Amino acid sequence: MPVLPLFKTSPSGAKSSLFRSEEMTLIQLYIPTEIAKPTVSELGELGAVEFRDLNPETAAFQRTFVNEIKRLDEMERKLRYLATNIEKQDVPVPDLGDSPLARCARSPQEIDEMDESLSQHEYRVAQLNESYTNLQRRLLELTEMRYVLRETSAFLQRATEHPDSVRQSFDNPDAPLLDPHRPGSRDVSLDLERGGASHDALAGLNIGFVTGVIARRRIPTFERVLWRSLRGNLYMNHVELDEAVTDPATDEPVEKNVFIIFAHGAHLLAKIRKIAESLGATLYRIDESSERRHETMIDVMTRLDELQAVLQSTATARRSELAGVAEHLPTWTTVVKKEKALFHTMNLFNYDANRKCLIAEGWCPTLSLVDVQAALRDATELSGSAITSIMHQLKTAKEPPTYHRTNKFTQGFQSIVDAYGVARYREVNPGLFTIISFPFLFAVMFGDFGHGILVSLAAGWMCWRERAIEKAGVNANIRSFFDGRYIVLLMGLFSIYTGLIYNDIFSLTMHIFPSGWRWPHDGRDGHTSLTATQVGVYPLGLDPNWHGTENMLLFSNSYKMKMSIVFGVIQMSFGIILTVFNHRYFKKAINIYCEFIPQLTFMLCLFGYLTVLIIYKWLVDWNATDAAGHPLYNSPPGLLNTLIFMFLAPGSVKPEDQLYPGQAFVQTVLVLVAVVCVPWMLLTKPLLLRREHKRTQELGYANMTTTTTRVSTDSLNADHGAGAVVTTESESEEMHHDHEFEFGEVLMHQVIHTIEFCLGCISNTASYLRLWALSLAHAQLSEVLWTMVMKNCFGMEGDVMRVVALFVGFAVWFTLTVSILLLMEGLSAFLHALRLHWVEFNNKFYEASGKMFEPFSFERVLHEEEQ
Repeated sequence: MPVLPLFKTSPSGAKSSLFRSEEMTLIQLYIPTEIAKPTVSELGELGAVEFRDLNPETAAFQRTFVNEIKRLDEMERKLRYLATNIEKQDVPVPDLGDSPLARCARSPQEIDEMDESLSQHEYRVAQLNESYTNLQRRLLELTEMRYVLRETSAFLQRATEHPDSVRQSFDNPDAPLLDPHRPGSRDVSLDLERGGASHDALAGLNIGFVTGVIARRRIPTFERVLWRSLRGNLYMNHVELDEAVTDPATDEPVEKNVFIIFAHGAHLLAKIRKIAESLGATLYRIDESSERRHETMIDVMTRLDELQAVLQSTATARRSELAGVAEHLPTWTTVVKKEKALFHTMNLFNYDANRKCLIAEGWCPTLSLVDVQAALRDATELSGSAITSIMHQLKTAKEPPTYHRTNKFTQGFQSIVDAYGVARYREVNPGLFTIISFPFLFAVMFGDFGHGILVSLAAGWMCWRERAIEKAGVNANIRSFFDGRYIVLLMGLFSIYTGLIYNDIFSLTMHIFPSGWRWPHDGRDGHTSLTATQVGVYPLGLDPNWHGTENMLLFSNSYKMKMSIVFGVIQMSFGIILTVFNHRYFKKAINIYCEFIPQLTFMLCLFGYLTVLIIYKWLVDWNATDAAGHPLYNSPPGLLNTLIFMFLAPGSVKPEDQLYPGQAFVQTVLVLVAVVCVPWMLLTKPLLLRREHKRTQELGYANMTTTTTRVSTDSLNADHGAGAVVTTESESEEMHHDHEFEFGEVLMHQVIHTIEFCLGCISNTASYLRLWALSLAHAQLSEVLWTMVMKNCFGMEGDVMRVVALFVGFAVWFTLTVSILLLMEGLSAFLHALRLHWVEFNNKFYEASGKMFEPFSFERVLHEEEQ
């Protein structure tokens, strides 16, 4: 989605904000066919109109511009072919940049010229590729021929000098299949310069031979098949090639062996050839005469030299051709994608043959109507046409799509909300509050001053270098972190704040101010347990003297658990309050009296009261005494028992559990009010709706429907200017009709909603305890890492050992801190904060039943293609 400027102001003075989605207007465009492409192109560059499909029952192959799309598909295929060859040859491709050639709409003549140019380039590249492949294949054959000549000549020379070894392999059935004295050896040199006749020696044996090259991995199979097929009536030797040869078909190196097989008779030789070819071997005919093999070798070497030169020339010509294509490839690719998107969009329009114009309908943000009119005027002026486009504003009861105007800072937070569900049109948007609440709740679980600094530095660097990073390209593995860099930055900053409150930096404390607790001076005189005396209040956060005490964990758990409940009740109550804004905007006053008031009352009577008790318990000095030194209060009672007995024993409070005078009466009233709220939520709305329905029936209006008028066709003949706006009403098919009232259905829906809310109040409140649990886990893991690694290093004896241990230990500690505490624990806290917003907060007011605004935008099309 294009990111438009935040808080845009309309000519009427209205402003957009994240509190609600943008106001949308259904517009209708009458675009003359001669300026259709430049007009739609301008709207695509603007990216402010989501066009509706006016031909939903027409198949894709029956639409108006299907032939143009097929042609562009073929052009895309040619571009992919050329791009693949460019990438394979490592030809550099320049960046598109802000090329004006890629921005403007192309005329049919320019598209024809581009298509012809692409066809020519494709043909030339294909011809060069075919020539290069053929040359590679011929080079492979000559290379293999050279190896076959060399190895065959060497073996034949050896066979001439020692004919008895060859004869023995045929006469003796126990002789080995392979020559054991020369497996791939080079002990017999090839003397092609010297004459000699091995033909006479072999002729005396009355045998022939087959030579060729086969893949090395097939040699064992080849041997077994030959041995079983010929019953051992053969003599075979094979030698590995010095280097792997490149297969032109796959362009990958293949290891091969040269083989020579001797056998009696033409029948056996023919059988050997068939077996070799079936296993993919390449056979070469080698003359038995040494002189002829010498001549053949000279010819092969000469042709190899010539072929290498031709191959190099072909490769140079191909690279030159691809370099010329690479200069225009980004522009051509962008133009083709835009043209294809244009025709796909124009296929959504209706064609009026009488007026020779295209009729389009679409949703547009009301604040962008002026921009759309300007785009229509620009398209008319650029095309030089005297005929103008006309824009109508249609009144409709159809629900518009949802569009929140965001910038690079708010986009990440809005994406968190949209991942849960798209807001209903003009519904209160949780994304506005998520900007603060999400990083704050994350920091409550992640709170550590040192870890917060590391996270903030990493995110701050990405924010500072964002343009350079985007230009250089972002690795897919860190793309999510980069897109959410502003979220991570706030998460880090809030973690620094909560780290100050917790007084926690890498599991250590900070003595910023004087402590409010004083330890006794005789702490070293054999005492096993010491009790500090409070002499003041630490100004900021947790007192550092709590660190290392026996009851530290007990105190911090109690503090964070109660704090989690307070945050949860405040956020959920705020979510319930936000329903008022939705009910007022959608004119559903009945929901305010029948849902909002009893829901908020129910929540505050139970968990709001619990929050008040928590704060009250924090404010009271339970150690206070009177003038005589007697305690003013009993031991502080447990709030969990207080809440449980509030329902199990209403109207009575044990003296030792009493927090304040009149507590029993107050709790009785709160329980009664909460119980009354349940039937209030359950019955009042269905009964009021049934009464309203009966009254409507009595008045005779039950079956009334709203009628609409079609756009007057005469208005199209009026003299409107470019981008003129005419306000009309849409067709009646888009107006919703009254549904038949079913009391049972309404009652069942309200029962489900009431049960879900009442149970949700309990489960959702308990769910906020994850703030305490994750904070405890993070603090304990941090303490374990510091104690097991760094603290042990500080305790090493000897200065040298201590320095070495600190150097190694710090590397280990920092690595584990980043990998476990920052990444793993950070991800865990992120997901839990996400859950609290999606479930516990959003379900109080957020319906999330809307449809995302997806305007026709070239920027969006190109971005989706890149992904």
